[in-house]
Amino acid sequence: MAATPAPPQAPPKPTWDPRRHQPSFPWLRPTIRIRLTLLYGGMFLIAGILLLSIIYLLAAQAINTGNEPLFKIVGARELQVTSDNCPAIKAENLTFSQFNDSISACIDHQRQIALDNLLSRSLLALLGLAVIAFAFGYAMAGRVLSPLGRITRTARAVAGSDLSRRIELDGPDDELKELADTFDEMLERLQRAFTAQQRFVGNASHELRTPLAINRTLLEVHLSDPTAPVELQQLGKTLLATNERSEQLVEGLLLLARSDNQVVDRKPVDLAEVAGQAVDQVHAEAEAKGVVIRGLQKPAVVQGNGVLLERIALNLVQNAVRYNVPEGGWVEVTTDVEHGQAVLVVSNTGPVVPAYEIDNLFEPFTRLRTERTGSDRGVGLGLSIVRSVARAHGGHIAARPREGGGLVMRVTLPV
Repeated sequence: MAATPAPPQAPPKPTWDPRRHQPSFPWLRPTIRIRLTLLYGGMFLIAGILLLSIIYLLAAQAINTGNEPLFKIVGARELQVTSDNCPAIKAENLTFSQFNDSISACIDHQRQIALDNLLSRSLLALLGLAVIAFAFGYAMAGRVLSPLGRITRTARAVAGSDLSRRIELDGPDDELKELADTFDEMLERLQRAFTAQQRFVGNASHELRTPLAINRTLLEVHLSDPTAPVELQQLGKTLLATNERSEQLVEGLLLLARSDNQVVDRKPVDLAEVAGQAVDQVHAEAEAKGVVIRGLQKPAVVQGNGVLLERIALNLVQNAVRYNVPEGGWVEVTTDVEHGQAVLVVSNTGPVVPAYEIDNLFEPFTRLRTERTGSDRGVGLGLSIVRSVARAHGGHIAARPREGGGLVMRVTLPV
């Protein structure tokens, strides 16, 4: 029965990387400083407009008070009046009433011109003061928010596993200093917990490996005795296989604990070389199972830990070989640089994997359709380690079912 094609998987959400590039146009970001600047400038602008409106109304009321003319000409023998601003009074043969009306209209016109000049000049002054207010508000907002900048820079350094950094903010005992002190206390506790975890992993690495190594040596010595009974040899082989499985479990748990943290010591590592070494290590197992390994590994250099990155490739190739079809199976391993990121892709034939079980494959001790059960294929930590190591390097892994059976694993790492 043919398998129905699985629906396309949504692309994984990119993990936050504290080393990511700053935006090309920081002025366009809606930062708190920009918002405070707009708030301060906007409040000043609104207050200025209100003040200007009040002054304009008061000036208009003062000018228009007593709108009636202060004098009227009722008679004259040789009265001659001229004016460049009031051409209406230049007309000849004007009656006294017409002349007085012309004088009133001219005065009203001059009052309106005065109000318009007052308004236009006030608006220009307000515009200039608004520019100064926005610039002053931007400077003051930066000064007020400078402690938050120190907190942000310290948080970015801590995100890179530098837990020794502290803010140590000076200044008045306000809310920002309280926030910085609380953050420093949290960092102190995190550093103690991280140091204790490293110490525990180191001690556990020694204490757990030593008895297992002794057990393996004793079992190998007894199995090398040709005079040992068949039943004892069979029991020894069973115990040796169990001991080997326990060693794999311990190594996987310790590696998983170490890889959950950011990688500090980074060196240039070529994914093509890492993938080639993984293929060489699994080549014998693949031949025994009749699985063909193919693919082109192009150079893809990343900054990271070579041992951990080799574990990514080795776990993916081993899973692809072990979870394959009995006959005619293949595994394709490719590396390349795409869109400024290094990509490792491992595809394989195998059983049909439902799309809803993809996420569960990355959980510890979880296998396809079985959880926390014994298996001769591994201890159920391979993909969990791959995801943890990829995250520690600022990358991610995505899996999708392959049409016809099998999986396509895609690991993306920053260059």
